[in-house]
Amino acid sequence: MNNVLLKITGTDAAADKERKKQQDFYQLQSLLEKGAECVDQIQIATHILKAVHPDTKVRNATNLNVDCAGLPELPWVGSHVLGTYVDRDATGNGAFNKLVYELFRLLSVPVDGQSVLAWLKEGDADAVAALSNSAEGATKVAFKLASIDVPRCPHPSSHPLAKQLYWPVGDDPHDDTGYHLLAPLYPTSLVHRVYQTLQDDRFSEEAKSAREARKAERWHERPVREYPHLAIQKLGGTKPQNISQLNSERRGDNLLLASLPPVWRSAEVRPVLGTASLFKVYRHRPEVRRLTLLLRRFLEGDPASNQATRTQRDEWVEALLEELMLFTAEQQTLEPGWSTDPRCELPATHRVWLDPDGGTDPVPDLIDALAQDFANWLNHELRDPLPLGDPEYLHWRAQARELFKAMEREGVL
Repeated sequence: MNNVLLKITGTDAAADKERKKQQDFYQLQSLLEKGAECVDQIQIATHILKAVHPDTKVRNATNLNVDCAGLPELPWVGSHVLGTYVDRDATGNGAFNKLVYELFRLLSVPVDGQSVLAWLKEGDADAVAALSNSAEGATKVAFKLASIDVPRCPHPSSHPLAKQLYWPVGDDPHDDTGYHLLAPLYPTSLVHRVYQTLQDDRFSEEAKSAREARKAERWHERPVREYPHLAIQKLGGTKPQNISQLNSERRGDNLLLASLPPVWRSAEVRPVLGTASLFKVYRHRPEVRRLTLLLRRFLEGDPASNQATRTQRDEWVEALLEELMLFTAEQQTLEPGWSTDPRCELPATHRVWLDPDGGTDPVPDLIDALAQDFANWLNHELRDPLPLGDPEYLHWRAQARELFKAMEREGVL
């Protein structure tokens, strides 16, 4: 819980409220009792189906909880490389994924040579008694918790909307019986390890020190690793927790390494020079133009004022913000200090945002300032012909600020 509280910055009422919420969530007795009530709605797994299609139910479709250390050694990257330490995921009812996930982590703590969960499965009297002040309550909770990692679907099963593949196992492709039907699952534990590794290589203090040493032509014990042309696959839209807990921790981001012909070259990243706003360059990006057009046409159609409309609108705005972060990341690959070029006409806020190591003095409330600039830009882009004003501006600003703050907590900003 301490790690969770440390990520909550600020002393305002909202920060205090969030601290109180997290403290209440991690109360041991409440965590045990609430988790026991909903444990059968959640599947603990290393390979899940909801990331393939979100309509699947854990009681009707197979999710696998694999012993990765026991998998055969292969010359390719796969779940077998995870070894004994594996971040197992929680998938099922999005309202309870986090609760059961944290409870499973608690039960995985080793005590006297084996996990608490193993002691509960054996019916150890001391382990059971520690769950509640009453013997009846402890027995009831122990019975539920002992099944936290068992399969929820009793037999191998897929879903009509899930990906399926006929794989030939015979010599005659015309023989319909010469195929196995494969139902690929999403390797959520492996995906999370890749995400953690890339985040560490890109944004950790040690990685930053290594890059600074390389720039200064000094030796550093840590190697510098670069991952050009990363793509981001978004799972779950505005509700990544509905896919799984690990997906929620990544805010739905699933990083994809480039798979491109060796002769392919990306367009050269150029510094933002000769313009008074980063958004004058950002707006011309093809994906930004496409998303802005989609959002404008959607709002021009005067959609109904309901949850579906708000969700669709927020998904497009979130995609615009993700494109802004991609644009920012590209600019930050340039040699630090490019913003000191006399041709750079950007305000200090935009200089610090795009060139954080460029030597410009820090800007107070940088995140708030950029969120305001984004909201002003989006209102300007949509105002003709839409009648947008302060309410829309405040909504765009809040949405941008929330994303920027989340990335700041993760050390990305």
